[in-house]
Amino acid sequence: KACTMIRDVEDRDIARITQIYNWYIVNGVETFETEPLTVEQMRSRVRAISATHPYIVAEEDGEVVAYAYAHPWKERAAYAATWETTVYADHACVRRGLGTALMRVLIDRCRRQGCRVLIACITGCNAPSIAMHSKLGFFRASHFKGVGMKMGRTLDVVDYELRLDV
Repeated sequence: KACTMIRDVEDRDIARITQIYNWYIVNGVETFETEPLTVEQMRSRVRAISATHPYIVAEEDGEVVAYAYAHPWKERAAYAATWETTVYADHACVRRGLGTALMRVLIDRCRRQGCRVLIACITGCNAPSIAMHSKLGFFRASHFKGVGMKMGRTLDVVDYELRLDV
């Protein structure tokens, strides 16, 4: 088993993060984006988020195999201490605990940065993500039926919430 190192994102990781995410855009329903991103588009996103919020990667044998980050849930000032989480693993590396390991570090960093509530927005049919978030203490806070359409499928979205201030 490869040794996994979790660390802050660096510019050198962005091409690999783009590759991981684009696989889900093209092949999956985990993201509702439908057009692959360029490395420059991803670089802009990563830099904007990591300037103020935690953005971490899991690396094995010098290669990024998963990543996670938190960003503002909504833009209104009253939501400032509520953040949304995102986690993706290379499709060939799923079900190995990478997401759970990343999320544990991310949750700790969010708590230390003053976040009070984390929200995970998950495609309703994504049972592995729902199970992982539930294991980490998230609970289902909402269920939106049929709000997404991708790959000829009508998709539900569930929001899972974790209170960090209790």
